[in-house]
Amino acid sequence: MKKLVEIKDVSKIYNPGENEVRALSHVNLTIGEGEFVAIIGQSGSGKSTLMNMLGCLDTPTSGKYFLHGQDVSHMSDDEQSDIRNREIGFIFQGFNLIPSLTALENVELPLIYRGVSKKERLRLANAALNSVGLEKRKTHKPSEMSGGQQQRVAIARAIAQAPPILLADEPTGNLDTHSTKEIIRIIKRLYHEGRTVIIITHDPGIAKQAKRIITISDGMIQSDIKNPEYKDEI
Repeated sequence: MKKLVEIKDVSKIYNPGENEVRALSHVNLTIGEGEFVAIIGQSGSGKSTLMNMLGCLDTPTSGKYFLHGQDVSHMSDDEQSDIRNREIGFIFQGFNLIPSLTALENVELPLIYRGVSKKERLRLANAALNSVGLEKRKTHKPSEMSGGQQQRVAIARAIAQAPPILLADEPTGNLDTHSTKEIIRIIKRLYHEGRTVIIITHDPGIAKQAKRIITISDGMIQSDIKNPEYKDEI
């Protein structure tokens, strides 16, 4: 399996000095192309900091982060933004949709920033919404949709330009049981279609949906196991 993510001896320290907070401490982690991974930890465990590293939203205090073999550890903000646009689709707990835009316009928005032509972004946005079962809700605004439907719009936005990595931060945290099952089903299908999926969660039930479970606590990886309960069904 080809390496996609490689983190080497990464530490992240906030407020260096007397009152420093060590959010990550000498973390080593490799994730291959096409893996389905859950990173689980409680509040304050370091999982959010690790997600920010993986998503090129933050840089380490020390250590190296390689993405597709490229050292992205200390790139400039603009360089990291370019990597994010090309490589990573984000799904957040809070959906992060623009209230005044329709579902279609929300999915189109990142494609506009990437310079995609109007005709092509319409094609990509429509295809992405169709793939998450929202072909009949494209003209609806977020306030006209349920939480589960809003999260499906967010997934469509994340996958519209087919990034190789799907990074989901507590993707079902604001959803009811029915919507949670639907979102996990969609994420599993995206994994089966060939994407690398990384879910950040505090919920053991969500973590058990992944093939590999990494547990983080006190800024360090405590365990990294193949999930014996994984069911390869959609």
